[in-house]
Amino acid sequence: MGVTYSVGELNHLYTFFVQWSPEIYSTGSKKACKSCKFRKDQQESDNPAVDKVFGVINKLFRDRFEKLKTAKVWKIIEVKETKRRLSLWSSVVSESEYQEPEETLPVLKHDSHLLNDYHLQKLNAHMPPKTQGYPWHLVYSTAIHGTSLRTLYRNMADLDSPVLLVIKDMNKKVFGAFCSDPLKVSKYFYGTGETFLFSFNPDFQQYRWSGENSYFVNGNWESLQIGGGGGGFALWLDADLYHGASFSCPTFHNAPLSTQEDFTVLDVEVWTVQC
Repeated sequence: MGVTYSVGELNHLYTFFVQWSPEIYSTGSKKACKSCKFRKDQQESDNPAVDKVFGVINKLFRDRFEKLKTAKVWKIIEVKETKRRLSLWSSVVSESEYQEPEETLPVLKHDSHLLNDYHLQKLNAHMPPKTQGYPWHLVYSTAIHGTSLRTLYRNMADLDSPVLLVIKDMNKKVFGAFCSDPLKVSKYFYGTGETFLFSFNPDFQQYRWSGENSYFVNGNWESLQIGGGGGGFALWLDADLYHGASFSCPTFHNAPLSTQEDFTVLDVEVWTVQC
């Protein structure tokens, strides 16, 4: 589709080009167009400004055409296709060129009797992103505070942050749960889908929320329960923090966390990440 300009409009257009790029379009800098398809006498008019504007326009179209001949062809692709291409690219990168990000250990504000560097590395990598980079504070330890569920609740009375419950049984197996809320006495189950179970038996195993029910955590003065909905709790501790039990349950679709469904507690620690 052609566009018709008046002489006045062409004068304004020419003035714009001169102001925008005076080194190219100012008087005396114009070069003859060798590739122009029009004869010189067809381009001439009674107004020199018009002739110069036509020359500018011809140059713009010619430059644009040359760029299009050498430019890459771009097209819009969907997000799904982008991910597929990235996946294919990742698959061809050699192992020597790709390095796993270095896994850092969390900073513990107190010594732990239950967690070594391997435990800390695995647990820290599976904690929710909002907890990353914050130090871990010891809230309760049987080695320090004695074996009492009441003391455990009391030490968390003023907390408003997630906690990590770590248990070692008499068979030296380490397991426990990350709870999105501090442990407390409640008439009903509480918590969110961030809650998960873990076990080092001996390799690290994690059991996330299945979505089947919301029986995350419940506490009373006689016991602490995590997970449920089936024949037993995923993790259960008595008031003296001495006897415990672990069964498969619908909340996490977990295997028993200890080597035996009924176990005897050796030590308990509870850590909080105040994010």
